[in-house]
Amino acid sequence: MSKSNKKDYGLLPTEKPHRLSLFGWLRGRFFAGMFIALPVVVTFLILQVLISEIDKRVVPLLPAALKPETYLNYAVPGFGLIVLVLFLTILGGIATNLIGRSVISLADRILSRVPFVRSVYSAFKQLVEVFASNNTDQFSECVLIEYPKKGTWCLGFVSSPAKGELKTVLGPAFIGVFVPTTPNPTSGFLMYVEATEVVRLDMTVEEGAKMILSAGLVVPEHLPIREVDGTAAVDADSAPETPTPTPVPEAEA
Repeated sequence: MSKSNKKDYGLLPTEKPHRLSLFGWLRGRFFAGMFIALPVVVTFLILQVLISEIDKRVVPLLPAALKPETYLNYAVPGFGLIVLVLFLTILGGIATNLIGRSVISLADRILSRVPFVRSVYSAFKQLVEVFASNNTDQFSECVLIEYPKKGTWCLGFVSSPAKGELKTVLGPAFIGVFVPTTPNPTSGFLMYVEATEVVRLDMTVEEGAKMILSAGLVVPEHLPIREVDGTAAVDADSAPETPTPTPVPEAEA
């Protein structure tokens, strides 16, 4: 009997793992450290650029008596950001009282009547109101829709059910689905499809956004499903020892 036909009952010697050279060991540790440090470095650089741009635009607007350069020999990084946060906080406090609401209402009517400014102002105002709204139905879940052809699926976010004229023309069974582009999710397509034609996913909107930003490289963990006696069940071999169910937030009254 040849050596390749011998059965291994656990008594045959196993091959020793290949020992890495010193250069291979150093290279592996270098790339491991780089992958750990890269997100931190990129985040720090983005914050540095953002704070620097805010300082360049806010600090020159301040009088000389309020600038740190007047009393120090160097600029204070982030001072413009602090001033901007204080200004927005004061503006929010003013806008909540009666006089502030009257002034904002007057400015809103003026801007809404300027021909060119009206379209830009109204669009951004509606966009801000959408993101500032507490309506949990907006971008509340991830779905798959069959687009652009049969057998091809796109990841999208449910925006809202069909409303107004769209509801009258299409019917109440249609929902709006925003299909973003990758890796830039700020652009995309708004499609209205029947609610029964979409595949609803368990991943959150944040997980779906990460998947789109990474072009599918960052995929949220999900327990595989297998068929057991005609019913779907979670594969016990791949399931964690103590699975923790995701709590479902209760709807506010």
